[in-house]
Amino acid sequence: MRIPIHKQLMWWGVAAVTLLLAMWLLGQAILPFILGAGVAYLLDPVADRLERSGLSRVMSVVVITVIAVLAFAGVVLLVVPIMLRQATSLIETAPEMIEQGRLFLSARFPELLPANGDIGTALTDLGAAMGEQMGTVASSLLSSVGGIISAIAILVIVPVVAFYLLLDWDHLVDRIDTLLPREHAPTLRRLSREIDEALSGFVRGQGLVILILGTWYSIGLMIVGLPFGFFIGIMAAMLSFIPYVGVLIGGATAIGVALFSFWGDPLWIGLVIAIFAIGQIVEGNYLQPKIVGHHVGLHPVWLLLALSVFGALFGFVGMVMAVPLAAALGVIGRFLTQRYQESALFTGQALPPDPGQPMLVEIVPEGTVASSIREARIRADQNRAQGQIEIMREEMSRRHPEPEA
Repeated sequence: MRIPIHKQLMWWGVAAVTLLLAMWLLGQAILPFILGAGVAYLLDPVADRLERSGLSRVMSVVVITVIAVLAFAGVVLLVVPIMLRQATSLIETAPEMIEQGRLFLSARFPELLPANGDIGTALTDLGAAMGEQMGTVASSLLSSVGGIISAIAILVIVPVVAFYLLLDWDHLVDRIDTLLPREHAPTLRRLSREIDEALSGFVRGQGLVILILGTWYSIGLMIVGLPFGFFIGIMAAMLSFIPYVGVLIGGATAIGVALFSFWGDPLWIGLVIAIFAIGQIVEGNYLQPKIVGHHVGLHPVWLLLALSVFGALFGFVGMVMAVPLAAALGVIGRFLTQRYQESALFTGQALPPDPGQPMLVEIVPEGTVASSIREARIRADQNRAQGQIEIMREEMSRRHPEPEA
């Protein structure tokens, strides 16, 4: 017997609430396992490609794990210290740069910034506040990042979880497929494929775009000689998943630092502007269309909303889960919208009743049935005529018996 739809919704709702409650209660305890599952999901296509090239699954996973661990160690040992050092120096220098900018504007445009004007006072207060809070911000930044990096449990558990999940990923997917409710299995498979396309298109595609832009911005600004250029370039690239935000924030910061450092030398200031202009042109005309393309189903505003909501509800775990959950909710939302547009609530017309059981009809060449009926009638007439002839012969035999010899 088919389970009513309201009961199905109730049970699936209970499962969803249970999952969210588990995320809220367990929190940091499940963070390494979520990160490990995410790493395995991202690296599974690489393992499949290595398998197609001739390696076994175990050897493919071992090669990927070794390369990933070495890359992560290189980032932690080389990139992170430079980022922290330049971020701290930028925070320390920011009040002085703001004050220099205020003095320059006051000297060149006195009518824009009068002595006791609101704008000048606001800039002075901003510089003073940044100077007072500089130590607190820097120490909290260092302590939080250092706490994440020094979390031995995460550094140990994540690679182990990713290794074993990556090793058995295809079997896990097949096992989950066998557990899907049979009535809704085709729809769930289609939704899963759409979620995978949206999520993989965003994470893998946008991650590659961030890597390319980060390399271009950081190396270009370092070659120009811009102070804090490495940190500004990486920051601008990481914010590029929101259209125009990365180039605006990174470009404004880089130009402000360039004006402070290269004042009187417009060539270097122009080179800084050119680096961000070229990066924006390449991103908009090549990287986004060619690498990310039509696979992205995550609108930047929707992604920011998901990061804010899930981060507020579940902390850092929620922020980690925000991207896949946003992809899933986006696909489910489009599916429900499509069903709504097909319903009587949208069209205003009653849906036709469900068709009954189909009638099985044997398909025969044209004229076959009529020919069979005609032949049957001819045979019946022949049998009836033959019967009448037999009766007449019996009557004649009785009336005119043959004489005895």
